[in-house]
Amino acid sequence: MARTGTTDVLIVGAGPVGLSAAAELRRHGVSCRLVDRLPARLPYAKAVGIQPRTLELWDRMGLVRAVLEAAVPMRGQLTYVDGREAARIDLVLPPEVPYGFAALPQYETERLLEEYLAGLGTAIERGTELVSFGQDPDGVTAELRTASGAAEELRVRYLIGCDGAHSIVRKTLGLSFEGGAFPATYMLGDVVAESDWDLPEGYALRSEHRAPDGSTDDVLVCIPLPGAGRYRMSMMVPPELTAPTAAPDGVAHGLDGGQGPDLSHLQAVVDRLAPRPTRLSGLRWSSVFRISHRIVDRYGEGRVFVAGDAAHIHPPTGAQGMNTGVQDAVNLGWKLALVVRGEAGPGLLGSYDAERRPVGEEVVGRTVRHSTQGFETDPDDPRTLLLREAQLLVGYRNGPLSGVPYGPVGAPQPGDRAPDCTGLTTPIAVHPFRLLDVLRGHPGHVVLLYGPEGAELAAAATEANACGGLLPLTVLAVLPGEAPEEAVEAAAEAETATAGGGTAGVDPTVPPPDLGVPAYRDAAGEFARLYLPDGGTGFVVRPDGQLAARFPLGGTAAALSGCLRALSVPLGNPPAAV
Repeated sequence: MARTGTTDVLIVGAGPVGLSAAAELRRHGVSCRLVDRLPARLPYAKAVGIQPRTLELWDRMGLVRAVLEAAVPMRGQLTYVDGREAARIDLVLPPEVPYGFAALPQYETERLLEEYLAGLGTAIERGTELVSFGQDPDGVTAELRTASGAAEELRVRYLIGCDGAHSIVRKTLGLSFEGGAFPATYMLGDVVAESDWDLPEGYALRSEHRAPDGSTDDVLVCIPLPGAGRYRMSMMVPPELTAPTAAPDGVAHGLDGGQGPDLSHLQAVVDRLAPRPTRLSGLRWSSVFRISHRIVDRYGEGRVFVAGDAAHIHPPTGAQGMNTGVQDAVNLGWKLALVVRGEAGPGLLGSYDAERRPVGEEVVGRTVRHSTQGFETDPDDPRTLLLREAQLLVGYRNGPLSGVPYGPVGAPQPGDRAPDCTGLTTPIAVHPFRLLDVLRGHPGHVVLLYGPEGAELAAAATEANACGGLLPLTVLAVLPGEAPEEAVEAAAEAETATAGGGTAGVDPTVPPPDLGVPAYRDAAGEFARLYLPDGGTGFVVRPDGQLAARFPLGGTAAALSGCLRALSVPLGNPPAAV
């Protein structure tokens, strides 16, 4: 067996989750190898929904523009029951949310992530399979079988299993995978509908037939894809098709390798259930699909972790699976990077399970409930339901890394998603920035100090910069929308500004003060409206876009020290109060 050198992290599985884990590690400067047993990318539109929260994460990476250029918008869903329109869902989010819902075939998502990763100097090692591994206190020894059939022994510091529902990493660790399987089997097809099919552009279709007892005995789901008239359609398998064989490990989930439907099978369901007739053509691929709902008892053991389908599987309702897996990968990636670089203690890695497994449990439970009972039975109000489906409500307030709450009721707190906002100006840029524009390109933690220029803000900036010696930090200042009194008076004398309060008195050409950190002005007042600062207030934004801390400017040094200690102390020791 050939013995190779070492690398920091071995990632097994090059689907969207494995690719995202590799991308997050590489953008933090951590070396990794990404292996996949398949010789090439599969041409299947399995996961097609891209949630707004995933787009925000890809924006932070610098990947989002390529995704937006390849995807199509998802504007809503039409639901028909027994031939009559029963519901219409319009996917309209609050205006401060920067991205809407999108649809993109999984093979395109993988292509874009693969190209992004190649730009960071890492390629997928295709045809390479993990055979076995063992770990000790200092690392992991993995046995690989390469595309040539040769055996290779690799020594790594950490291993991540992103190898799907039948994960060898999960099985080797001995993690339980409790849950069950749905009795129904579905078929999928990537097809083109006639050009005169008049479904509203960007809308999915769900059409059901109800049995006398009220249960659904026939269903058609159509998701728009890039390309004129192209849809990913799913429906129940007809009796004449061979039932899929049971998986060897008993986990009945995913595409079946047996007989798939042909165009006539798909057309028959469309003829029965489509609200208006259409002819199908251009069958790109088809398969039979099985659904389980399962989750592991823990997301890792020692130096080995699982993410995505290796950790949780569930119905595709609401397009939650791949997006949840991508967020797993990003959450784990930045933490591993800090530990590998020696900037945080290994106890930080325990927070991966503490933060992400409750999210996985909630997603599994919710998708099973929506799949069996329908969205209309959800007790949440429509706005909350939509924000949750967009994965904008994922938070870790009770997690081990979240600092002490501070500020008024309703304000975003440690553990919450850091809201985006618009209207951040500088005297040089002609157009205002969004907060995501400001955060993009900063892979680590970002400290945002909000307050009027003066001694308090300057002192806070000095204290924050001093903490950068403990952990790489980017420190930025956000100044209130109203320019300081003397700047307004000077601008009025020059007849370049309008007198008055609020944002009417802002002159974006007035340079911000020299605080020793870059400064932006909240000219539109959006930052203040969404973050609800209580006087001078500081915020720490994590690499995954969640808030790590919120604190008064007078307690900047103590708050940042507590935040940094939370990254190094063992799980269970909360950060000190501010």
